[in-house]
Amino acid sequence: MVSIRMAEVTDLIEMQQCNLWCLPENYQMKYYFYHLLSWPQLLWVAEDYDGRIVGYVLAKMEEDETKHPPHGHITSLAVLRTHRKRGIATALMRRSQIEMESVFQAEYVSLHVRKSNRAAFHLYNETLRYEIHDIERGYYADGEDAYDMRCTFKKSMAVNKIMDSSEEGEKEDNDGEDGNCGDVVDDDSGESDVGEVARAVERVQLDKS
Repeated sequence: MVSIRMAEVTDLIEMQQCNLWCLPENYQMKYYFYHLLSWPQLLWVAEDYDGRIVGYVLAKMEEDETKHPPHGHITSLAVLRTHRKRGIATALMRRSQIEMESVFQAEYVSLHVRKSNRAAFHLYNETLRYEIHDIERGYYADGEDAYDMRCTFKKSMAVNKIMDSSEEGEKEDNDGEDGNCGDVVDDDSGESDVGEVARAVERVQLDKS
C-alpha cells in the first residue's frame, strides 16, 4: 500500500535520492529547501508501507504576475520504477494542483516535457488534461526541445475530471518517467470539497496497488 501526503523537511534527502535514481535533470539540496520554504503546500510524496519515499512532486508558484495571472509550475515529478503503473504520479499531481488553486488561487499550471517522452506526454495530455501551449527549442541541456504544457483550472469541472480519470490513472499512469516533467502533511481545515473527493479517489485507487 502507498500513501500520499504532504512533504516534510525530513523527506527532502529521500526526494533528492529519488530524483537522482529516476531522472537526468537533478537539483542541489538548496533548491528543494527553496520550494519547501516558499510553497510547502505544493510538495507531496508517496510513501510505501515501510516508510520509504517512492515518488514525489516538486512544484511552485510562478512569481512574475505582471504579465500573467497567478499560476503554478511543476518543477519535477518522479516515481521509482518499482512503483510505476499504479496511479501514483496522477495522485501526486492532483494533490499539488488542488493546493495551487485553493491556497494560491492559481488559474492554471504549467510544465515542460521532452518531445521524445511519449509516455509522460500521454500521462499529462490524456490523463491530466494538459494541452500544448508552445514548443521551447533546445530547452534541455542536451539540446532537445520541450513541450510547454498547461492545464487550466476550472472549478466547475474539477470533480468530474477527477472521477473520469480515476480509472485511467490506474491503467495509464507512466509515473513521471521524465521528471522535470520537464527536466521531467497537511492541515486540512478549510479544504474544498474537491480536495475531499480527490483523497477518496486516491484511497480507492492506491489501495488496489
